[in-house]
Amino acid sequence: MELDDLVLRARGLVGRSARTVLGITGPPGAGKSTLADALVERLDGLAAVVPMDGFHLARAELERLGRAHRKGAPDTFDAPGYVALLRRLRAPEEGRTVYAPAFDRALEEPIAGSLPVGADVPLVVTEGNYLLLDDGPWAPVRGLLDEVWFLDPDPALRVRRLVERHVRFGKERSRAERWVETSDEANARLVARGRHRADLVIDPGPVG
Repeated sequence: MELDDLVLRARGLVGRSARTVLGITGPPGAGKSTLADALVERLDGLAAVVPMDGFHLARAELERLGRAHRKGAPDTFDAPGYVALLRRLRAPEEGRTVYAPAFDRALEEPIAGSLPVGADVPLVVTEGNYLLLDDGPWAPVRGLLDEVWFLDPDPALRVRRLVERHVRFGKERSRAERWVETSDEANARLVARGRHRADLVIDPGPVG
């Protein structure tokens, strides 16, 4: 599916209610943030991006919990916090800006209050791995999204992109390859379980 077609589909979601929330999900390295950013740029002020990754637990907390070695797994996020933000975003209050957290890949840390979403923005695009996970604290997420797209690229291409991304942000190549094999791919298998719950399945090709 071409980017132009996806932009038209996203534009068609605008106006269904005061605020529509589109979810973009898929395994690590599928191209979720790339597509979300491209959509928002093409929609020219009608949309804002709110990534799930802003709800990563801080490294100090992951270390305290003994989870730093598997950062990116479902229990290394503040899922209830993400759900609470989605509920706020679905019910915009006139004149009130909602501030969402972002994730700084260079620092490998979430940054609070980074992304302003004005009450007059009709479409929020949220992207992340676990939008279709139906376990525990993630279960409410699907019901807070008006539509969900699942990105399903060629697995070999996706793994190569993941390794290159980790290298680009400071990991040695051998460590990046081990991390992808042991952590990212375990998460990818978990994410794949929710594929059938998506409204649209996309091979992102060049937009990923």
